Amino acid sequence: MGVPQSLILLCIISLISSSVTLAQQPYVGLGTTACGTTDNSNSVLGYYCNGLNPSCQSYLIFRSQPPYYTVPSIAALFGSDLSQLAQVNSVSQTWSFQTNQEVIVPVNCSCSGQYSQANTSYIVKPNDTPFIIANDTFQGLSTCQAIQIQNNISATGLNIGQTITIPLRCACPTKNQSVAGIKYLFSYTTTTGDSVYTISSQFGANYTETLAANELPNIIIYQFTTLLVPLRYPPSSSQILSPPSPPPSSTPFSPSQSSTASIQIWVYVVIAVAASIGLMLVIFIIALHLLFRKRKRSEANPILVSKSTNYDSILSSDPLNKKSEVESREYLFGIADSVQSIKVYKFEELKSATENFSPSCWIKGSVYRGKINGDIAAIKKINGDVSEEINLLSKINHVNIIRLSGVCFSEGDWYFVYEYAMNGPLSDWIHGNMSRPKILSWTERVQIALDVAMGLDYLHSYTTPPYVHKDVKSSNILLGNDFRAKVANFGLARSAGGQEGDFALTKHIVGTKGYMAPEYLADGLISPRLDVYAFGVVMLELISGKKVIVSSQGEDLLLINVLIAILHKENAEEKLGGFIDPSLEASYPLDLALSLARLTESCLRKDPASRPGMDTIVQSLSIIVTTSLTWESSFLGNRGSNSYMY
Repeated sequence: MGVPQSLILLCIISLISSSVTLAQQPYVGLGTTACGTTDNSNSVLGYYCNGLNPSCQSYLIFRSQPPYYTVPSIAALFGSDLSQLAQVNSVSQTWSFQTNQEVIVPVNCSCSGQYSQANTSYIVKPNDTPFIIANDTFQGLSTCQAIQIQNNISATGLNIGQTITIPLRCACPTKNQSVAGIKYLFSYTTTTGDSVYTISSQFGANYTETLAANELPNIIIYQFTTLLVPLRYPPSSSQILSPPSPPPSSTPFSPSQSSTASIQIWVYVVIAVAASIGLMLVIFIIALHLLFRKRKRSEANPILVSKSTNYDSILSSDPLNKKSEVESREYLFGIADSVQSIKVYKFEELKSATENFSPSCWIKGSVYRGKINGDIAAIKKINGDVSEEINLLSKINHVNIIRLSGVCFSEGDWYFVYEYAMNGPLSDWIHGNMSRPKILSWTERVQIALDVAMGLDYLHSYTTPPYVHKDVKSSNILLGNDFRAKVANFGLARSAGGQEGDFALTKHIVGTKGYMAPEYLADGLISPRLDVYAFGVVMLELISGKKVIVSSQGEDLLLINVLIAILHKENAEEKLGGFIDPSLEASYPLDLALSLARLTESCLRKDPASRPGMDTIVQSLSIIVTTSLTWESSFLGNRGSNSYMY
């Protein structure tokens, strides 16, 4: 039973209207095109000054265009700090960006009268108008109306060489946004192909919070307008998109050019041969150098050499592989030099944070709770090769993926410092842990499913190259203090190749029984659809409240078989009631439960090609979540009504 489009639209409107506590500003929409109007009902004059603080650190997105394509020229255009701009984009202070490269611009946003803005100076050039300056030069990060009001000029009242003030569109988080953990509002200028969901996913923001922050009554946005993206962490260079490749030249080849072209070809051949010889010499010299170092290390410590023998021939994705002590320390120094988002801690700091790894700070396994600079963190001891995991987590900044903030290496062991998820693993909440007296409601369960799906979609679609988690399960999903989910434990994660549909092969089958996809168990095939299968198992647990049960032959999950049997019956809705977690006590909308069950079944199909991608799953779950929130509001207000209940 599908959900009508009118109901979907109504649910989205209801969700946004019920989220006013997180709402920030009205979306500007097409208001930027009418330079003669000063109506600010759609924020054309600027975002209202309603933040918790009168000033804040903010960020803008700008796409480099001549003459503004270097760090100094962009910093000067926006009145931004040169060193901060270089640092946040992970480039030097003299760097030149490719044309149309996304550049993060840090600005200080503050109240100016009733509007929030960051001001910069601009010298008027020939043919400039307020509209051209706002929409071409500043790419929608200001508006013609705001420029006219700020400088008390008309739409044609500019003089060449005149210096004017440009009010840049920025805002500070409201009190309620701050309580929800939002620390920054990122002004993103939209372009072709953008949607609220793709923009949110790119920068690791929560989709529904982005809708609420812009008071969007629907999901329609327009090119060259700004969208406020609520972030818990500053944007990073790993999140910006590379410019599209230029199309091949269509200039016809003239016969008169043939002799010149022939000469050029011979020149290229000579250069290529010379370069190849030079490259071979360099490789030979490097090989001799490495051999000399290896012999020295062998003489100094033969035990270390025996530990690291054949290390380079083993895939770095193998979590059982161990680096030598020397290699690990060299790698640690490399992290300190190159990965700005991860701090390198001294072991004494972690001992102090955990009271010398006291049992009172122990959480589970090798994980301890610690306090670092006043903030609670989770500190995990790891033995083995961690390079692949650090390489991945250093690129990721997403609200639904656990954040790695620091590392430490001591006496052969690694220690990872993660953000702390107060409510622990999801498995404790759906499998009746006695220390967890609360029962997850229907809306909390579907929201958790959406959170996990968004985290995995980011991993599959917005990292370069795409990654597969390979160990998605309820114990690797952590819940924050607001019961929002974060995907954790990337020890088995590995690259999946360039395209979402690509497969990789492995003979080293590792994972958790019951969550591993059939094609992985049988043939070692790895693709993003492997995570889709495991995610389906997690949804199965969320629906039923039961643990994963495997048949004695280790083939199919019994729970999957039961669900499939129910969905193929004519009275599926009635039968499904007996499958759903009894702790919910019929407090759920049966029609949406059936939709979720069907989505779950599609994730668990044996043929990976017939499973939906995570982007499709996110879209389906978004509808279920928004409709569930509307149902919950109605249910809580009318407990006597059972029109939606089983």
